[in-house]
Amino acid sequence: MNHSTFAWCVTDSPIGPLLLAATPAGLAQVAFHTDREAAPPLLERLAARLGARPEEQAADPSPGAGAVLAEAVRQLEEYFAGRRRIFELPLDWSLCTGFNRRVLRELDATVPFGAVAGYGELAERVGEPGASQAVGRAMGANPLPVVVACHRVVESDGGLGGFGGGLETKRRLLALEGVLPEPLF
Repeated sequence: MNHSTFAWCVTDSPIGPLLLAATPAGLAQVAFHTDREAAPPLLERLAARLGARPEEQAADPSPGAGAVLAEAVRQLEEYFAGRRRIFELPLDWSLCTGFNRRVLRELDATVPFGAVAGYGELAERVGEPGASQAVGRAMGANPLPVVVACHRVVESDGGLGGFGGGLETKRRLLALEGVLPEPLF
């Protein structure tokens, strides 16, 4: 794979199909509820933003973006099976910049598995007290959900807040991490 392409694949998960995209720099995108049939519009937007052509690829253990995909699939399977708490993947942060990148990096570095943080708390941590709504927008624009765990950000009153993958998905991820009880049905 050269730098004019990025690798992508779709993997099944307990929260539905996930589209993963990787560049030689690392995992660049995790998209909820995106199977192969729903992938083309997302891939077109990614191609424009990354300046590269999408190349569907089976997870490939050889070096490069395919190896990143293979490792991401493996680690996501472990996470959903309850055997992984920390993702150890190279991440390509090129799809987010500025404030959003600062907030997502802070989230990734300081809010571990099984913990939550408030929108306002994250705003303070990045030196922008009062920017809780901007933190919410950063969570909504997170190109790497699950791996960069925006589901761990909640409202100060204990409410779930929003979530790009849907509130039921957020509930299921928080239950998996022991923050919320498992749904009864």
